[in-house]
Amino acid sequence: MTFSEMQKAYDSRKFRESNTYEGDDLGVRIISGKTYFRLWSPFADSVQLKLYKSQKGGSPFRTVEMARSTHGTWLSVITGDLSGTCYTFDVNFSGHSHETADPYARAAGINGNRSMVIRLEDTDPPGFREHKKPEATDPVNSIIYEVHVRDLSVSPSSGIRNKGLFLGFTESGTRNPHGFATGIDHIRELGATHVQLLPIFDFFTVDEEKGGYNWGYDPYNYNVPEGSYSTDPFDGMSRIRELKEAIMAMHKKGLKVIMDVVYNHTGITEGSWLNLSVPYYYHRTKGLEFSDASACGNETASERPMARKYIIDSVLYWLDEYKLDGFRFDLMGIHDIETMSLIEEKVHEKDPSALIYGEGWTAKDSPLPEDHRMVKKNIIRTKRIGAFNDDLRDAIRGHVFKAKSKGFVAGATGSEEALKFGIAGAVSHPQVDMGDLLYSSAPWAGSPEQSINYCAAHDNHTLYDKLRISGGSNEEHLRDMSRLSDAIVLTSQGIPFLHAGSEFLRTKNGDENSYKSGDVVNMLDWNLKTKNIDIFHYYKGLAELRKSRKALRLGTAEDIRKNLVFYGKGKGSSLRIRENNVVAYIVSSEAPEKKGSLLVAFNGSRHDVILGIPDGSWSILVDKEKAGTLPIGIAEGGSCVLKGTSALVLEANGDFELKADYRDFHDSRNRKIILAAALLSAGLIALHGRFRKKR
Repeated sequence: MTFSEMQKAYDSRKFRESNTYEGDDLGVRIISGKTYFRLWSPFADSVQLKLYKSQKGGSPFRTVEMARSTHGTWLSVITGDLSGTCYTFDVNFSGHSHETADPYARAAGINGNRSMVIRLEDTDPPGFREHKKPEATDPVNSIIYEVHVRDLSVSPSSGIRNKGLFLGFTESGTRNPHGFATGIDHIRELGATHVQLLPIFDFFTVDEEKGGYNWGYDPYNYNVPEGSYSTDPFDGMSRIRELKEAIMAMHKKGLKVIMDVVYNHTGITEGSWLNLSVPYYYHRTKGLEFSDASACGNETASERPMARKYIIDSVLYWLDEYKLDGFRFDLMGIHDIETMSLIEEKVHEKDPSALIYGEGWTAKDSPLPEDHRMVKKNIIRTKRIGAFNDDLRDAIRGHVFKAKSKGFVAGATGSEEALKFGIAGAVSHPQVDMGDLLYSSAPWAGSPEQSINYCAAHDNHTLYDKLRISGGSNEEHLRDMSRLSDAIVLTSQGIPFLHAGSEFLRTKNGDENSYKSGDVVNMLDWNLKTKNIDIFHYYKGLAELRKSRKALRLGTAEDIRKNLVFYGKGKGSSLRIRENNVVAYIVSSEAPEKKGSLLVAFNGSRHDVILGIPDGSWSILVDKEKAGTLPIGIAEGGSCVLKGTSALVLEANGDFELKADYRDFHDSRNRKIILAAALLSAGLIALHGRFRKKR
């Protein structure tokens, strides 16, 4: 059978019924003194199992003809425990032979070119299987901190011994030269709850013998940890054991661990293990040409049953074997909705608190229709899958691909509605004009946990670099803009996401795509924590405030619509804003133990403005330079000064309950939003107003 004939057969009903294998034993297993190998390759004419004593070079010491088995699989059973043995499959199609590693391999030799037989129980550090994950809480209680394994520790200023390695995450008590905490102690001190690791599976570009740098978005062995992050990449078990040690250490610090997964494409195309074992099945194609929604040369066909099974099996393996706490899906918009929904269902059956989110877009066009893919607008069709809120990101800092484009914090006007959309967690809110956003045309989150709020990530410029390029070189203004940017993120409804080092003004010297730029550009310079300790304390204070005030972590869309009221520009409004570049709102919590009302305001212009506030006494918790849970001043009702390029958070002293009943109506030209009544429960003040926003 030719490759073209195979490709045409894959989507037929006959193929699906005959060749969809549902077993859980693909790959290698050791059972009762025997080693079982199973490969799915339905159109192969023959398959040979090759056993090697070495991890590279040399000839196999044994070659075994595999037997055709059920539903397109091939099986070989070898008497004896072959732990430590390397192996490959030689797959033959019409006289053409392809040697491939095992796509389901859980261990590998150097550089992942040969798979390895191991007993997984031998890779558990003492106490790993018994140790407990941090306590499960509501997803909106999360604060995610994204970091690359090497970046965390490789700098001479990190004080970490195991530089660039998984074990760097196990070291406690590390300090920079000036005595400030680094590593996981720093992350915990900051107040993050989750650590999102850039790809930790085995990727293609770094030579594990020589070392090197790459972000790792070029998958090679999906179920094997990256060897260059281990102390001995020749030891197939050390990379597994040391990753488990890192995860357990973070868990013991109260930090959950999220894995950045890249199932949307393979690092190489024709030569990937998936394609060599079943040509043209695992990738989307146009004829025999590979489509390329990833802009990396190919895209995977998650909608096909065995490709879907592969992704789901892999996710559940990492969840169970490594005790992970969530997954971030790279270019999630490539995956089909059914596959992602099944992942959501199966992961939450095992761990209801696990976070699942990703990029709700593609890099290029895909042949799979958009209505079938997990793009941002389809997030609302799932229950608990989240997506990055790029409307909020670019509203804050400016267009991500236009370096000199200014955002709200740099004084640009026109992004206020996008900012409000992000503040409301991307859910439907009657005071957000959906016709005036940057990218979205409708609310795409059904609940706030589906909105991952951020203004910087590993991709594109760091926050500091973007603001420097777009906003000017005045250092004090850069510091103000940085504080304001993540003050918006950390007070918005949804789940905040922080790029490692933003909290001390991390720079990559303007490199906007540093995926292979090396340690000098990418490493976290821990001396910056000393230089910018005031910025760090500001971020830390914001995290503490978020954790302590339920009003900043409302759990449902209805809670947000009911309890969050934006200032408007209507002339009759008591909650009125007269200036552009100012967004303000009052948000309340009805939770008895966390009851309270906050007034939150952001000024993106460089000049001070007068902000009207309801009568009464208000404690200042956040201003231009300080943030935290304790009052740093008092504002009396009537008005207060909102300084230029700053955030302000006030908390009502005494009982204060804002109740709002919204009625929305349309005429042929305008969408009018009415705030019918807003009452203070203490009876001290009645707020009457009307908010108008013309399209």
